[in-house]
Amino acid sequence: MTADTTRIDLRTRVGHDEVFARGQALRDLVPASAHHHDPAGEARPDVLEFVAASNSGRLGHLVPLRIGRMIDSPFAFFRGAAGLMAADLAGTPVTGITAQLCGDAHAANFGLYGTPDGEIVMDVNDFDETVPGPWEWDLKRLAASLVLAGREGGVSESACVEAAEDTVRSYRRTIRELAELPFLTSWNALPDKAAITRAKADELLDDFDRAARKARRNTSAKVAAKWTEHLDDHVTGVRQRRFVENAPILTRVDDATADAVVDGLECYVDTLRESRRTLLGRFSVADVAFRIVGTGSVGLRSYVALLLGNGDESLVLQIKQAQPSALAPYLDAGTFRPDAFEHQGERIVHGARLVQAETDILLGWTTIEGQPYIVRQFRNLKGDIDPTALDADHLDDYGRLAGALLARAHTRSLDPRLLAGYFDGDGDLDEAIGRYAVRYADRTEADHEDLERAVRTGLIDAVGT
Repeated sequence: MTADTTRIDLRTRVGHDEVFARGQALRDLVPASAHHHDPAGEARPDVLEFVAASNSGRLGHLVPLRIGRMIDSPFAFFRGAAGLMAADLAGTPVTGITAQLCGDAHAANFGLYGTPDGEIVMDVNDFDETVPGPWEWDLKRLAASLVLAGREGGVSESACVEAAEDTVRSYRRTIRELAELPFLTSWNALPDKAAITRAKADELLDDFDRAARKARRNTSAKVAAKWTEHLDDHVTGVRQRRFVENAPILTRVDDATADAVVDGLECYVDTLRESRRTLLGRFSVADVAFRIVGTGSVGLRSYVALLLGNGDESLVLQIKQAQPSALAPYLDAGTFRPDAFEHQGERIVHGARLVQAETDILLGWTTIEGQPYIVRQFRNLKGDIDPTALDADHLDDYGRLAGALLARAHTRSLDPRLLAGYFDGDGDLDEAIGRYAVRYADRTEADHEDLERAVRTGLIDAVGT
């Protein structure tokens, strides 16, 4: 790690009104209307050039699968194009208030997961692109994603716009509410089921309950039961357990790769808190396999490891390659320091720990054969609500909930009093970013068509799963 630690001043008290007033002053510099800007940046790369550059460092034989997933729909393309949107946002008006960004805050990157005590919460759950940057970038990406998700689900255009605007409105309202709370109260606010009511998203209660029931069944034991088999080793007489190959999604690895992954896991333990190192040290690795994940992550090296514990206990860990944030090239290095961490896995873990209300107790990082990785529990108590499957009323509520969750996440790294001052008495921001979201969705549909045309004409190979 190369990031500096800045000494905290605990002697100077800065009151609420002073911070709030600083935020209010920013409205004269960056009015709400400034956030309705051109969707395409002046220095944006050609779509095919962007896709080719984003495939750099990936496993070549999996690139056609990534392309196949990206052309599935404009929303799927958007999910794999965080760097392209960052190029479009570079140089656009910002207040100068920095947050630890999710970096890829689209609607499908909010999900359910379990806290250490088994409570199901919903929060931002993908941090591959996390980096300090303008809060506006996350919010605009979220708003645009709601429009694209709604269009894919057949929701009317007016309802898509309403969902985008309500996302911004909920973000503003939540920031203002958190700015009035005691610091410890706002910091410890959990994004649990009660957050749905606070975000005025009651239409989602049934969706949350269904997703939560599914999440509670999503355990390492279930994965092990479904994906592994018992084998008798006739040489040693010991019964072994290993993953069952399901190509191309789940495939076996050679012994050298498996050994390298286990070496990486043994080193990863040092990135955990001391008590958790003791916990993990009670397990042993039974098998390692390669598993393809996601849309934007297809082509990166990603493994699952089966660990055995007490009796029949199973623990499945995911070991996923970490690349530099796609946003980093478009952020002012002097202001945001996007390359503050030498190890990209450490960057991701640092961002997740800073943004999420509760993080996986086994989240850490390691290096395998010279490549950085993150390590986390695989599918442990995880669930989701598919935004493309929601009707108009539910999509609108989903936007309000996601906007509130993003606001809570941002206030872990920015002072909500400052941003509340900027939002004071200003409802025009909802409409400004809503209009931008529609224009960016249109731009994404055109980009998707360019990629789809390149596949149709044979310029780029694509395969489906």
